[in-house]
Amino acid sequence: MLSRSFVEPYAAVLRPPHAARTFGLALVGRSSYGVVFLSLVLAVTRVTGSYATAGIVLALFGLASSLPSGFRARLIDRYGAHAVLPPMAVLYALLLAGLAAVTWPSGAPRVLLFILAAACGACAPPLGPVMRTLWAVMIPDQDLLRRAYSLDTVAEELLFATGPLVAGLFAAYANPALGVAVSAGLVLAGSLALASGPVVSSPVVRDRVHRKKEPAGGAPSRSSWFRDGSGLRHPVLVSAGMGMCLGAMGILVVTFTGSHHHLAAAGQVDAAMAVSSAAGGLAYGAFRWRLSGRARLVAFAAGLGLCVALAGQSPGIGVLAAVAALTGLFVSPTLITAYLIANEAAAPGTRTQVSTWVNTAFNLGNSAGTAGIGLLVTRLPLPACFAVAAGALLLPALTVAAGRRKRPVLAASAERDAERDLR
Repeated sequence: MLSRSFVEPYAAVLRPPHAARTFGLALVGRSSYGVVFLSLVLAVTRVTGSYATAGIVLALFGLASSLPSGFRARLIDRYGAHAVLPPMAVLYALLLAGLAAVTWPSGAPRVLLFILAAACGACAPPLGPVMRTLWAVMIPDQDLLRRAYSLDTVAEELLFATGPLVAGLFAAYANPALGVAVSAGLVLAGSLALASGPVVSSPVVRDRVHRKKEPAGGAPSRSSWFRDGSGLRHPVLVSAGMGMCLGAMGILVVTFTGSHHHLAAAGQVDAAMAVSSAAGGLAYGAFRWRLSGRARLVAFAAGLGLCVALAGQSPGIGVLAAVAALTGLFVSPTLITAYLIANEAAAPGTRTQVSTWVNTAFNLGNSAGTAGIGLLVTRLPLPACFAVAAGALLLPALTVAAGRRKRPVLAASAERDAERDLR
């Protein structure tokens, strides 16, 4: 049973006006992304009989979602989520419903599947970055905001852990295309309700988040965000390395369990990591940290990378599962810290964009890690492949540790000006 001292910090996160309702609506929409990917793979495989085609469809969906993510976030920062989310969600849901329709019967044209998948990805509403922006607005206290980000990250991980189970039920007892259709309904309902909610539609919040005022000397350009010391370069760098590391580890776990003639155990290893990641995220938010954000980012990333390297030395599946559980303890804290550092560096009107950059870096890194390790796993011993995966994260961590620490003057000055005007 969880102690009151552990639960209370998270209860406090949901006490601000409309916080619980806003978070709940965002989770409804975000649950779509937990269901849609496996549903899409199963639906396309069923109608085409080709795993390769399903892989291409999923790759087009993911690539089209990641590449224009900065543009979508910029639209939201400029015009407001209340104005941008509804048309984006409607278009995305319609395209997703179209995918469900063409994958319900057999014989869907492959070209049509490719076009619809790419179009869907391009229109996907960035509900995660929007919610993190809203947390920063609803909760100005940095200590409480850290707990809010912890709760948000853990909830998102749980959605991605349970979503495939729901997709599997649709595939087993109905039609996998039903999972695609349900995903469309979830994202539409969650996005529309969130955009019309009291927080997103509040004029005070819109003015605070999307204010166009610039500090003396002009607002920081997007290119300046990634200069050393800008505040965004480090979390994006570590997030990309973390994505590569975890993407590679996913393939390596399957390879390891297959080499031990127990391929089904890969799911158990992944589950052990997911559960410990959730536990690590909750513990991170409940603990009062004295280390700086940069120091925490380096420490957690290094711990994660070293655990992945250690996993390559496992003599059997039981030890691998135990090391995976240890690895998971660092996953959520690393990602949460990256989001917090990016949020602190954000100038007014850029919060959604900087959160999206961290998220996109992770997703692109994950894809690169999955593809890259697939080329190495047949050429190198398995322990060496685990070491390569660990190096993808340890190198960025060392870079951040060796980097100079500068205060993001323009962003901090802009934030102070905005806060002063709102008092």
